[in-house]
Amino acid sequence: MRKQTSKKKQGIPRLLEISGKQPKLLLGSILLSVLGTLCQLVPYISVYQIMSELLHCAADGGVPNEALLLRQAAAGLAGMIGGYLLSYAGGMLTHTFAYRVVCGVRLKTAEHIGRLPLGYLNGSSIGRIKQILEGDAEQIEAFLAHQLPDFVSTAVMLVTMFIIMFRYHALLAAVCLFPIIAGFVCQFAVLIKVMKSGGVQKNFDALERISASSLQYVNGMPSIKIFGQTVRSFRSFYDDIIRYRDFTGGMTEMIRPGFVGFRMFVLSVAAFLVSAGLLLYLKDPGSISFVITFIFFLILGPAVTAPTLKLRNFSENMNVITEGVNRLDAVLNEEAIPEPLRRAAVCNHDITFEHVAFSYDGKQETLHDVSFTAEQGRVTALVGPSGAGKSTIAELIPRFYDVTGGAIRIGGTDIRDFSVDDLMEQLAFVFQESFLFADTVYQNIAPGKSDVAREDVIAAAKAAQCHDFIMQLPQGYDTKLGEGGVYLSGGEKQRISIARAILKNAPILILDEASAYADAENEYALQQALAALAKDKTVIMIAHRLTTIQNADQILVIENGTVSECGTHEQLLGMNGKYAEMWQAMSASSDWRLAK
Repeated sequence: MRKQTSKKKQGIPRLLEISGKQPKLLLGSILLSVLGTLCQLVPYISVYQIMSELLHCAADGGVPNEALLLRQAAAGLAGMIGGYLLSYAGGMLTHTFAYRVVCGVRLKTAEHIGRLPLGYLNGSSIGRIKQILEGDAEQIEAFLAHQLPDFVSTAVMLVTMFIIMFRYHALLAAVCLFPIIAGFVCQFAVLIKVMKSGGVQKNFDALERISASSLQYVNGMPSIKIFGQTVRSFRSFYDDIIRYRDFTGGMTEMIRPGFVGFRMFVLSVAAFLVSAGLLLYLKDPGSISFVITFIFFLILGPAVTAPTLKLRNFSENMNVITEGVNRLDAVLNEEAIPEPLRRAAVCNHDITFEHVAFSYDGKQETLHDVSFTAEQGRVTALVGPSGAGKSTIAELIPRFYDVTGGAIRIGGTDIRDFSVDDLMEQLAFVFQESFLFADTVYQNIAPGKSDVAREDVIAAAKAAQCHDFIMQLPQGYDTKLGEGGVYLSGGEKQRISIARAILKNAPILILDEASAYADAENEYALQQALAALAKDKTVIMIAHRLTTIQNADQILVIENGTVSECGTHEQLLGMNGKYAEMWQAMSASSDWRLAK
């Protein structure tokens, strides 16, 4: 769902607004860059003055003014050194500013994403967010640190150069200006065509699709390698790459004529200049002044091509940045979970579902008329066939999604009346697929907590039966996991997650196949850890192995998105319904043997 917003700033002003940074450093860096650019023109003028003095003296048979030559040489050297120093200082300031803006943009986006329903983070949105926070942010940094200051200083340089050239010889200056104008006409014709075709937007769309499908491809790599397949077997990723290849090929064909025309005209400044200069010289072959001016133009005229080529790059990148900011705005316009005006109070931690309905797409209901109460200090187990809605029920409690009908209450208070922080303080999770940060073992058990005693972390690890294998790691609790570190097995990851939940000690515990990866040796100890963790808490437990939940205080059988049976293990067996059928199937499977 999108927020309705008034018309916002666009491009760079909006970028600064998002990051919360003032443009003082940027303006200062641009000023230094402009001064540095102007200083770099001083050597050209010094060369002209020296040539003028030497050629006039050679023609008149006089002696060159040594003081003038030294003064001009010193001025040229000072201009060159000063230009480099000022440009360096400007570059330092503009890089500092760019990094701060990118940091501000990333933090603002990350903070906003943290306030969105976790259901927003599906496969496609993860790819889009990854592209924005990584690829688009890098383009923003390059634009602010290099292209924007270069554009201003380049524009100032070109204007100053043509002012100087028109001052010395208007006709030769006009000859130099003509191919520049012709080149930009070719370039702008192509840019207009690209903008009308939506090429920039299509490029971003394609990159986001590749980003999303590449994540899925990497996650599915074990299966791809096991079955001896290639990238072509992962149709989504392969098709996205092929479509992007075809798109870039088509865009290249569209851009090529204008690009070639632009470069042809801009790089032919010298050809136009020499032709015009020779014609003018033939009209007055004895003019020393014109020869000096013509030589000066031969030096300065072709020099306008380099800054002109930079201007072309800026025009393209400006469109890219505008589109990137628009996409960043699209994420920021996603409506966050509404925060209550005042803090909600609870008298207990019973969880009550009241005629809850939910749909992922707004069309087909995944849950309908789900009602039950999970009492504090008791274990409520959810069982049923795959796809029945068990995990959806668990995901609605922390508001990964909001219900589309009915209400979920904790201690009699609707969960929508809790702030996100207050709600999360009451919940601890252990999922079947445990996520670990690319950080130390210690920080994975106590993520983001600096006030937790190390003894408490170790005690939680011991309770979760993971202290022994942690101590066998290279640096123990300080061992880095994930990229650049060591990798743990599925069971080890799950026990780290249980230790995390034990340390949090929240009053509500949600377990989704929490012992799925436990081996026979560790399952008993793990069940003991979970029993200690669940003491006096409201426990929602999802399980497929019915033996792990037969002692639960309440078992709910979920079928077709609703509660079909409810009771204890013995009561459900006595009903001879779905639960009894599942128990008999499990018992039969436990006696299965491989035939000879």
